[in-house]
Amino acid sequence: MSETGRDLRLAARAGFAGRTVGRARGFVHANLVVLPAAQASGFAAFCTANPVACPLLAVGAPGDPRLPGLGEDLDVRTDLPGYLRHRDGQATPAADLLADWQADSVAIAIGCWFGAEAALAAAGIRMRHVELGLQGPLFRSSRMASPAGGFAGPVVVSARPFAAADVPRVAAITALLPRSHGAPLHQGDPAALGIADLARPDWGEPIPPEAGEVLVYWGCGLTALAALEAAGLSDFATHAPGCMLVTDLPEELPRWP
Repeated sequence: MSETGRDLRLAARAGFAGRTVGRARGFVHANLVVLPAAQASGFAAFCTANPVACPLLAVGAPGDPRLPGLGEDLDVRTDLPGYLRHRDGQATPAADLLADWQADSVAIAIGCWFGAEAALAAAGIRMRHVELGLQGPLFRSSRMASPAGGFAGPVVVSARPFAAADVPRVAAITALLPRSHGAPLHQGDPAALGIADLARPDWGEPIPPEAGEVLVYWGCGLTALAALEAAGLSDFATHAPGCMLVTDLPEELPRWP
């Protein structure tokens, strides 16, 4: 039987600490942000104003570690393979958030590109980042997000290489998956996004395109992290790189010849 989002959450709860790339295909993966209730509504407004980079999936109630509608028996404190605790500008890895959870903690889930992998695999499209087991590079671009709720910052983009002949299908398929960032923002020349050096991403690992490949760029949920950092929040938590919250939501797979 194929791995489900709940399978992966229970594995994380039991100690699995790997990345979720290539796992639980067909289920929506999510970025996680946990912040105090005083900032939650403004941050949710920022996500709503930037639906391509930050597709808002759910906002929890203060103090509630569940996210109704995203999964059975879901606990955001334990069900991700890794977390980062952000305090005073420093990020520290954490295995869970049990000791840090507060009565006013609010969990917010934002869609992730990993949810598009099943549709691309079903179309027979090679994904070299999956073969390598890598998240891929992520860059702060020169594009700015729409400010809202007291938050602002650059649009962060993810980049993945695809065979040039596959790029039109990749763009068409992902355009049908808005919960996983939808259509690409750009393809090809990184300078158009203000990216000076593909070998030095802001997050993740470089994957240089091979002969016949094109780098394709999508809006990324780390746009939310950039906005949180720009706002100077002193205490919040996120998922660790590549360690997403995998939901029970099925990604609507498009029919593609």
